[in-house]
Amino acid sequence: MALERQVRAKLAGKRDPEQEKEAQEWIESILGKKFPPGELYEDVLKDGQVLCHLMNKISPGSVPKINTSGGQFKMMENINLFQKALKEYGVADVDVFQTVDLWEKKDIAQVTSTIFALGRTTYKHPEWTGPFLGPKPSDECKRDFSEEQLRAGQSVIGLQAGSNKGATQAGQSIGATRKILLGK
Repeated sequence: MALERQVRAKLAGKRDPEQEKEAQEWIESILGKKFPPGELYEDVLKDGQVLCHLMNKISPGSVPKINTSGGQFKMMENINLFQKALKEYGVADVDVFQTVDLWEKKDIAQVTSTIFALGRTTYKHPEWTGPFLGPKPSDECKRDFSEEQLRAGQSVIGLQAGSNKGATQAGQSIGATRKILLGK
């Protein structure tokens, strides 16, 4: 039991209230409505409805059916539908949280990280004109070198190759020399 408490404390320590606030404001601005006052960020997101509505605003029709009632399995299905829509939209698998991270509040920092990953992915969709979240991902910087340029680069020996420009250690005797005493 003590170990589980330690793990929960460690995961809670990873949470960044500033990032969560930024993610919440981004979601609110897209959906056009505020989170209910007094409710915790993770509680509003827990049943997956807000996330599914968010996904449908960003990519219309990506979550065909959002469960608004039913037991925990229906609510967990919302989270799974959101995750599926995320991946189809272009968010990398490694950036997507596990269902239990949100449903059982095991790792809310990972949930926030996924929302930021979605925010970054919107930059890659020119049809998205809404607000963005997080820094713009870098574009590939492709370079084409001519054969001549490539050959010229082969003859250069960088200093990292170990060149010491003719310097040796000959003549260096700093401090006392080592005395070897035999027979002691």
